[in-house]
Amino acid sequence: MTRVISLLFSVLLVTACSGLGDVDSDSKPVSHATWDMLLKKHVDETGMVNYMGMVKDSLELNKYLELLSENHPNEKNWSEDERLAYWINAYNAFTVKLIVKYYPVESIKDIAGKIPFVNTPWDIKFIEIEGETYDLNNLEHGIIRKQFAEPRIHFALVCAAVSCPRLRNEAFTAEKLDAQLEDEAKYFFNNPKKNKITADKTELSKLLDWYWGDFKDVAKSRVEYVNRYSKVKADADAELDFMDYSWTLNEQ
Repeated sequence: MTRVISLLFSVLLVTACSGLGDVDSDSKPVSHATWDMLLKKHVDETGMVNYMGMVKDSLELNKYLELLSENHPNEKNWSEDERLAYWINAYNAFTVKLIVKYYPVESIKDIAGKIPFVNTPWDIKFIEIEGETYDLNNLEHGIIRKQFAEPRIHFALVCAAVSCPRLRNEAFTAEKLDAQLEDEAKYFFNNPKKNKITADKTELSKLLDWYWGDFKDVAKSRVEYVNRYSKVKADADAELDFMDYSWTLNEQ
């Protein structure tokens, strides 16, 4: 029943977000150098964030977000990889912005309670891009998952929680995007805090429960997909379970 509810929730999100991102823009691809600098400065190799450092560098963070806000990707001037790199970076950078705005918090989920009539932090309409207003759900479900057939985004989009994928300490770029996504998938499945894999039993991240529908076109089973990246290989008939998801802030 839990899996059915998760699937219905995912379908409803995509349906509710349909039509997002269809902005008539003449923008050209932007540089992610400022975001790259901030990530290298304030995020360690395991993806843990020095949020106080981000707070102190909020002028630089805001400068980068303003650049994103002024340049909505379009198919005329942007390649597919340029668009996807933009949206991954946007999702992660605006998530960091949300934490910075309400810092200190113990969990991103604590933020929704600070805003009347908002159920979750992913429903907060605070992202402005060329005249359109979005929330984080819009970016993930209405644009990224809807427009790009790329399941590895689930190892790159970071919701500021310990059980999320790590926040990569460099910006995603079109030139390196495939290699970066492969690297994040390998890191994710070989990190025992995210997944615990043995030959006869696999305990996977809830992400592989919530979003398994996004992987069905590239793998026949979860075990098959995991074995592409895991150094420890699970048997085809290995016992399968899902780990508890920690929403504790991914803070250094």
